[in-house]
Amino acid sequence: MKSSIFIMKKATFLFIALATMFVISTLVKPYPLSWAIKLLPMLLLMGLAWQQLGFEKENKYFLLGLAFSICGDFILDYDGNNWFIFGLGAFFIAHIFYIASLKPYTKSLFQVKYLIVLSLYLAYGGIMLTLLAAGLGEMFVPVLAYMSILLFMALTTVVSEKSNIWLVLGGMSFVISDSLIGFDKFYMEIDHSHFYVMITYYFAQFALLNGFIKAKIRN
Repeated sequence: MKSSIFIMKKATFLFIALATMFVISTLVKPYPLSWAIKLLPMLLLMGLAWQQLGFEKENKYFLLGLAFSICGDFILDYDGNNWFIFGLGAFFIAHIFYIASLKPYTKSLFQVKYLIVLSLYLAYGGIMLTLLAAGLGEMFVPVLAYMSILLFMALTTVVSEKSNIWLVLGGMSFVISDSLIGFDKFYMEIDHSHFYVMITYYFAQFALLNGFIKAKIRN
């Protein structure tokens, strides 16, 4: 137990250092092999997840979610303009695996607190879609599908029997990160958007992993 905590502390420090390095570098992009620098924090999370969780039951779905996230990271950084749809697809699959990893879900879905969370996410999704709709063009259906699976993933962090504050924050931060991408790309340009996107994205992935590890310890 003490060894596991020590590994987590060291990994967290290294993750923050690597993530900070790439986030700051977004202010001077583009530069050669930026995708490799971007992947370093995620590869660290993958290794940590493998070490802490193993590859069994729902854990394998979480690892696959991280793996497809890494694929999406590479695609969007290597050629985000021409390959955006493929990056979107990679993260779509990642969210499906995250959703699968969060099973089982609570049997009391109709409690007021869950209905409130559902209503808030649906309202947020509706507002975002209304803002982005005019600029989506032929991307309307793919973006709508992605928004739906993203919001569903965030909701499952709340209704999962594994739910804890880290998982919920991870889901929320993922929604914020992808909202910034959509807002910047399809509605109105945001100065240094990649800076804010990556802060919220790295936090989302770290929070999801931390929440999953805490859920395993609790059980």
